[in-house]
Amino acid sequence: MRMKRFWFLLIINGLTLAAVAAPPGPTGVGYARALKKLTDVMVTDVTGPCGAARYYAYANLAAYELMYRQQKPAGYVPLTGLLRGYSLPIPAAPDPAIDVEFGSQYILLRMGEELLPSGYLLEEARQQLISDSQQQRHLTSDQVSRTRAYADSLVRKIVRYAAADGYLKTSGMMRYTPDDKPGTWQPTPPAYSETYEPYWATLRPFLLDSAAQFRPVRPVPYSAEKESAFYQLAREVYDTTQALTDEQRHIANFWDCNPFFLNQKGHVNFGTKKISPSGHWMGITSLVCEQQNLSLAETIRWHTLVGITMADAFISCWDEKYTSNRIRPETVINQQIDRAWRPLLQTPPFPEYTSGHSVMSQAVATVLTVLAGKSVAYTDVIEEEFGVPARTYRSFGEAAREAAISRLYGGIHFRDSIENGVRQGEQIGRFVVKKLGLNGQAASMQATRKK
Repeated sequence: MRMKRFWFLLIINGLTLAAVAAPPGPTGVGYARALKKLTDVMVTDVTGPCGAARYYAYANLAAYELMYRQQKPAGYVPLTGLLRGYSLPIPAAPDPAIDVEFGSQYILLRMGEELLPSGYLLEEARQQLISDSQQQRHLTSDQVSRTRAYADSLVRKIVRYAAADGYLKTSGMMRYTPDDKPGTWQPTPPAYSETYEPYWATLRPFLLDSAAQFRPVRPVPYSAEKESAFYQLAREVYDTTQALTDEQRHIANFWDCNPFFLNQKGHVNFGTKKISPSGHWMGITSLVCEQQNLSLAETIRWHTLVGITMADAFISCWDEKYTSNRIRPETVINQQIDRAWRPLLQTPPFPEYTSGHSVMSQAVATVLTVLAGKSVAYTDVIEEEFGVPARTYRSFGEAAREAAISRLYGGIHFRDSIENGVRQGEQIGRFVVKKLGLNGQAASMQATRKK
């Protein structure tokens, strides 16, 4: 019910704003709905943050290419030569029979079918889209057929591009064995799971020169001495979690974004599936595109740039995680302070430094702020679907800073990991903005909107 309310409110907001200042052509309402279907399948598949960012990047890239090749909207740039290893020739002329509103949604669903493990679940939605486009929008059979054929040709090209990024090779790499050196990562309760995506940094970035391009400063060195800086970091986590306010608990749970939470009731264990950090920020992007009543073209552009930024942010962050291979607060605190202590949030199964949510959230917030051209206030209802009340923010930056500090409240990150992660994310975000020339584009788009 909460998710239905979320989309109802978005549609009503879009219709209300449309009566005041409707953008030319279709809005992005249908596109956001189609993308949410991919998110739902990722929740079903328990897709982690790195994998989700990768899927979002490629799926939105396909829609971007369809829109760019058919209409060349303002703000769009050819990505051949900008994305690493990417080369798609541009056709001589657009096809007037291709319907971009239908095509952009169709291509998202097709990319989901091709990339997601449970992508077959999207077939019904794709068939319904085809039917609705003919019956409600009155597209002809020729329009539908030619749009599908063109979209499918792009899907094949983008899927081939995705297949060459190194992801498939990671499944054949050696099983990761934790180091027994003091201060290094160890599996944590309750499941003591194997580490997540230890070879993610070997993937080809989209825009970064390399995974190591924005490596942060070195973490505070490990020490068991009570007078050491590291012990004080661990003590801060312990003391903070012992005295959390209701507001801090809400913040921690709101930004938890744990794709699989293991519940323990006596001798019974069962899992709860939730949205990933990537899914949360993609949802924010959809929400604000609706709130700002953006055109379909702008909605696709925003989602594509956010997807690419997220993907590169996680490649960068995971490079650092398995370089520093740092121990988690839960392990340190159980060993040196309180054997019975447990964090508010479940500790994720990978090394601690830097905080992934801090890196990715700040990188995305930096890009979204430039795209919006101003501070955008919004109410984030994304987590209502999972039983967590909404929160209101005055800007993307405020949301990113809160996402970062939530990791301290949740008991899963040290402060230097959070703060240096934010700096790392800021660097990545600024790099994306510069690489794609977004500052100049944003000024031009703002001038266009004012007219």
